[in-house]
Amino acid sequence: MGSKKRIVQPWTAISGAILLVIAVYTIYALEAAPPIPPQAAAAQAANAAPVAPAPGLGPGECSRAGRPPAGFYIPQRSKTPWCWDVVAMDDAVPTKAYATPKKPRKVLVLCKAAGFVHSSIPLAAAAVKEIGERTGAWSTTITYDPADINAQNLQQYDLVFLASTTGQFLDDPNNKELTAERRQALLNFVRSGKGLAGVHAAVDSYHTTPSMAGFRRGDAAQRRAAIAAAESFVPTGTWPAYNKMIGGFFKWHWPYPQVITVKIDDKKSPLTQMFHGQEFVIHDETYTMAQDSYSLKNVHELTSIDYSKMSQADKDKEPAASRRTDGDYGLSWIRREGKGRVFIEVLGHDEHMYEMPVYLEHLLAGVQYALGDLPANDAPTER
Repeated sequence: MGSKKRIVQPWTAISGAILLVIAVYTIYALEAAPPIPPQAAAAQAANAAPVAPAPGLGPGECSRAGRPPAGFYIPQRSKTPWCWDVVAMDDAVPTKAYATPKKPRKVLVLCKAAGFVHSSIPLAAAAVKEIGERTGAWSTTITYDPADINAQNLQQYDLVFLASTTGQFLDDPNNKELTAERRQALLNFVRSGKGLAGVHAAVDSYHTTPSMAGFRRGDAAQRRAAIAAAESFVPTGTWPAYNKMIGGFFKWHWPYPQVITVKIDDKKSPLTQMFHGQEFVIHDETYTMAQDSYSLKNVHELTSIDYSKMSQADKDKEPAASRRTDGDYGLSWIRREGKGRVFIEVLGHDEHMYEMPVYLEHLLAGVQYALGDLPANDAPTER
């Protein structure tokens, strides 16, 4: 009996010490965890309930829950960017505007996706808001409701920013009259002298799309056939006025993470000054525009893919049946629409793009141009 006590007592002491160490370490780890920055807290609160904290996290800590979902045929429920992406974005945001606003500017960010829903949409919206606040260039309202695009509501804004809108994002399928009113309100807004800006899937809107029925419901052979048909499909525009105003529409893309060399086409533009005339390499999902939808006679090209530096293997990935014949793959451009201005940046599929200072600086300059505060040559590249 005595020997058993001698064994148990030391073991009890050791166990108690181990538990004490674990408890102290847990408390230290929780207290040492980085608090959520104000920008991340604001992003979580904007337009949605905060993301539920992960188990074991205390108040004020950044949730480790994953990014919002992405894909076709999913409800667009999440309006909150992953907070660690917000932290990284916050470190990259420019702090000085390129031009002094002529008056207080208001930007409406529309995040409605009626087709593919990008996980980066909430982060793109948060980035636009943070850029405006940090530089003093504009204030921002974020909405996921296309009903906010109406003549009366738009009177208070200077620019509409399309955050990877897809499909027929303004349309009400049950109300043709309301659809027409929203469309006309956006056109009138820009043409009257206001601004329009957009990233990535803003150009993946208002065009025909191939049927994906075989992909969703077919067997393996039917899915392969559906994918092949989709890749060689040549879309046509479904809203010509928007198609021309935006500058082009999606045909196909190199899937993420395609490596490309970004060429600076207009090295003298104030919208490309952050690149210092130097090409750079980037990874993103990279769109190609339908041949007849994108033309240098309609847009002033700022940046594009340096197609000459793309490998032949990568070039061959683009379906031959619909490949552009001019080798011109625009990435960002500007144009006039009536008295208004349009800025488009095609990159922006993945969250890491919004964590790159030079990308955010390009967005800042583009939005300031579209607001009318940063003058730039916007004549078509080819007249």
